[in-house]
Amino acid sequence: MAFSLNAVGFIAVSVFAIAALGYLLGRINIKGVSLGTAGVFIIALLYGAIFSNDINSLIVASKTINNAKETVGYASEALKIIENIGLVLFVTSVGFIAGPNFFKNLKNNFKSYVLLGLVIIIMGALSAAGCILIGRVIEGGKEGFDSKELTAMVVGLLSGSLTSTPAFSAAKATVMEQYENAVTVGHGIAYLFGVIGVVLFVQIIPKITGANMEEERNKITIVDTGAAKAKKENLINIDPFGFMPFALAATLGILVGSVKFFNFFSLTTTGGTLLVSLIFGHFARMGRINITPNKKVLETFRELGLMLFLIGAGIAGGMSFLKYFQPIYFIYGVVMTIIPMIVGYIIAKYVLKMSLLNNLGSITGGMTSTPALGALIGVAGTDDVASAYAATYPIALISIVLASQFLIIFM
Repeated sequence: MAFSLNAVGFIAVSVFAIAALGYLLGRINIKGVSLGTAGVFIIALLYGAIFSNDINSLIVASKTINNAKETVGYASEALKIIENIGLVLFVTSVGFIAGPNFFKNLKNNFKSYVLLGLVIIIMGALSAAGCILIGRVIEGGKEGFDSKELTAMVVGLLSGSLTSTPAFSAAKATVMEQYENAVTVGHGIAYLFGVIGVVLFVQIIPKITGANMEEERNKITIVDTGAAKAKKENLINIDPFGFMPFALAATLGILVGSVKFFNFFSLTTTGGTLLVSLIFGHFARMGRINITPNKKVLETFRELGLMLFLIGAGIAGGMSFLKYFQPIYFIYGVVMTIIPMIVGYIIAKYVLKMSLLNNLGSITGGMTSTPALGALIGVAGTDDVASAYAATYPIALISIVLASQFLIIFM
């Protein structure tokens, strides 16, 4: 018996095998704390590191395009597609779920969300600036030291610590061409703890504080009125599951996210799909037509999307992680993840007087952490925490992009 897998088959088997092992790892529970879906990311990272040569062999392939031979990165493009489809599924689902309560929640807590989002990013940027200065002291006397390369590396670490693809893209576009690889490496090194650190944080804090989750849920849960339910029952469904409105929101969101403002800033796929799905979820109807997918479909897409996103990002990160890893850079990344979370949590609790779940939901948005939101929903036992994530996320998205560019220009 012999196995014969082409590139497509190899990637398909990889995705499902990683998912199976990842969920097994995520199921391990130590004193009430588990990795959950983030276990998929760990397995994907290890898979990318162990099988990097096999994956790379699929990347280099020639194809005749317009009568010229060009190199096509089949595996790398496939991983990007998997990651982006997962991101669209997850974020669009979150937007639909958060939509009904989002604008009311935003109205009640607008100043708190803005302030907390800014505080988290400012603390991240200050931590990055401190790491740059420390790095210059430690490495400044070494032969061949390049301060601009160090800055590019640390800004990449910052985007990885906050798992922010927009910041990563903006940093690569801002640095000189010869420093783009430094940004990429930094992002990959810090991304691991950037994912795991926030996932564990939102699970550990309720344990440390001894929070009563039923009481905390009651502080943020908004119940639909009978009139609202009746209106939904009288609406026309295009399909039984709501796939059509979901697909429409995702399509419009991707288009909105691709629009560039001032020739350098865009909402990206994440911001665009989140915005459009929030609007769809809020209005819930277009005339007599229901534009809200079935809740079970949204919950399924949310989990499926998170899984695919972590697999695509994890394999790609694992392929370069060991090659470029240095302990000091990993430590910088840990610092840039932990300090913003702790400061943000303290300010939200003691200054802004936010309830625990609004606090933690806002932190996942401020840290732009998609996996942490998934973990928090599991801990909280309610989707309502997504409203706090969705309210803080746009502030953090814009702030981290600007902060990354500021660091590159002025450090």
